[in-house]
Amino acid sequence: MFKSTFLNNTLIVGIFLFTAIQVSAQQGITPEDYYKTVFVSQTEISPSGNYVAFTKTTINVEENARHSEVWMQKLTDGQPDGEPFRFTDPTVQSSNPRWSPDGTLLGIQSRRGDDENSIRFLRVTAPGGEAFTIEGVDRTPVWSPDGTKIAFVREPVTDEESEEREGWIAPDAISNTLDSTRFDGRVITAMRYKRDGTTAWLPHPSIQKKRQLHIISADGGEPEKITDLPFHVGSIEWSADGTDIYFTGDPEEDNEYNSELTTNIYKVAIATGNWSQILMMDGSQTSPTLSPAGDFLAFTHTSERGAETDVMVVALNENGDAVGEPVNRTGSWDLQPGGLFWTPDGEEIRFSAQTRGNSHLFEVDRADGDVRQVTAGQRRLSSISTTDDGQTMVYTSTDATKPDEVYLSDSGGSNEVQITDFNGEWLAERVVNPAEPIVWTVEDGTEIQGWVIKPVGYEEGTSYPLILKIHGGPHSYYGNTWFQAFHTLSASGMFVFYPNPRGSSSYGNEFTYATRGKWGVLDEEDFMTGLEAVMEKYPDVDRSRIGVAGGSYGGFMTNWLTARYPDTFKAAVTSRSISNWESWYGSSDAQGLTEYEFYGAPWEQRELYRRLSPISYVENVTAPTLIIHSEEDWRTPMTDAEQWYIALKKMKVPVEFVRYPRSSHGLSRTGEPWLLVDRLERKRSWFDHWLNEANN
Repeated sequence: MFKSTFLNNTLIVGIFLFTAIQVSAQQGITPEDYYKTVFVSQTEISPSGNYVAFTKTTINVEENARHSEVWMQKLTDGQPDGEPFRFTDPTVQSSNPRWSPDGTLLGIQSRRGDDENSIRFLRVTAPGGEAFTIEGVDRTPVWSPDGTKIAFVREPVTDEESEEREGWIAPDAISNTLDSTRFDGRVITAMRYKRDGTTAWLPHPSIQKKRQLHIISADGGEPEKITDLPFHVGSIEWSADGTDIYFTGDPEEDNEYNSELTTNIYKVAIATGNWSQILMMDGSQTSPTLSPAGDFLAFTHTSERGAETDVMVVALNENGDAVGEPVNRTGSWDLQPGGLFWTPDGEEIRFSAQTRGNSHLFEVDRADGDVRQVTAGQRRLSSISTTDDGQTMVYTSTDATKPDEVYLSDSGGSNEVQITDFNGEWLAERVVNPAEPIVWTVEDGTEIQGWVIKPVGYEEGTSYPLILKIHGGPHSYYGNTWFQAFHTLSASGMFVFYPNPRGSSSYGNEFTYATRGKWGVLDEEDFMTGLEAVMEKYPDVDRSRIGVAGGSYGGFMTNWLTARYPDTFKAAVTSRSISNWESWYGSSDAQGLTEYEFYGAPWEQRELYRRLSPISYVENVTAPTLIIHSEEDWRTPMTDAEQWYIALKKMKVPVEFVRYPRSSHGLSRTGEPWLLVDRLERKRSWFDHWLNEANN
């Protein structure tokens, strides 16, 4: 009797524990898991390859803030030696590591107390050490090839104390005031008086001080201002012998009516300050990068807005001036290059590029122009850094099931080793379903790609809702990278479908600009046929429970689809959206977007602006809609959300309006952690209510 009871109880307890383990094993990603996420970035391998420096960022929940530190990984014979370790003071913020040419100094950005100089240096002779300043260096350092000098760009420093409200009243203002000491408003005469991510109104362009090139001894001292130009100096690059510096600048940057690409490459002699434009080309020339021997200059060139960006190479003479015509080395390759650097032998130029939802390293031969993909895999690589001999490189890598971690490989991308695993432990306690690719073809024969994540705990034969997620841009792209928002929806028992419609990047220039003048009208086909393809492949998707969500362009498209296809979508979340292109044009900081995409201003294309505005079809909307917007969003200002909200409210469509304070257009990426997590939960709970609970 006792034995039987004992066995029965044991069996019951065992079943309970097994069930509990199963339930625990089915725990998906939650909005609060954002607080556990560790973010790595800014990887920098030392010139000789004995250390890897990188920035590690965590979330301080109590302070509602991010905390960044510079960490190190020691390497021996090209392999990790021990575990990564913190290299900077944990009580202060530190980021942006930069190595000196000999690898003995590491420059970092780290503000200490009330010191306005945020540039610090650490000696890399032993783990850790006290950070110090170099007198006169107060901006990101760029060492000369021999390490004896440091270049940087900054605004001119004057002895005069600037007025607190300098630039508040435009210098060309005609209207007057009775008492200038009492007037605390703004008088604006420039179009560019606001910028997303900036809480204060911008002063008149003529008041803005231009960033200029400065040079200083690597031992410190008084910096010498080398340039005095009417435009900002950017992208500085030392010549091989250290006598000149190449840089970029846009002489038309303050011309509000300039719609052309006008950034040029210049060269300045350090000894004399004499400068000159080294290339006479239409369009913009950017990212000047010198070959190791200093005999060739690689750069990127874009002839006009919407045109392909190509990698160009031009020969240089002994004075560092261009000889002959630049040669296009990627003319037959239609992806977007970025982040140029040379191989040590000067034979290839390497660069990153987006390709079909991924991001990888590519290279092109300086002489024959054959482009080759170096790294591979269904993932995105970024922050690529190589040793001086080019034999070893480090980078961050992310895919659909895990955030970025730091990796090490040889120059060809082989023998890869994962250096960090900061997110592995907490992710092991979660179910993270993979992203399954799906491809379909639209009427004109164009192939469209997307991905589907199944619900956590998915059981074949059970009906589930689906959320269509739409990216921003529109010239952005989804793909093989970590999206916590998708996994929180999956954890709530929903399919998540995220496509790259025409207009997305990473599929070539023609694909990227296929929607010009046709936003919504053309790409709606990609979304709707994509939904059909998904529902055919996944018959457990419940056609009566389809939701849609997106931000920026994705918010515009969410509004558009719920107005154009009211019978398809049963719930929506629209973030930082556009509802009325005419009012958007007058309140945004980015009028150039639609001037190009819609072939002119609203008064030049009035019918098109109205035809492509979701507000023109708002009377059709029936989907319960959650509207999310940021109070300080100047890219897609609040007025568009307000118009959509009032229209839905008047029509008695279920609607909620969430307005986040202290937030710009980038809330979902860089906003305050608490607000970002709150946004994730509101989206999740809205869809859970209308697509799960309301159907039970």
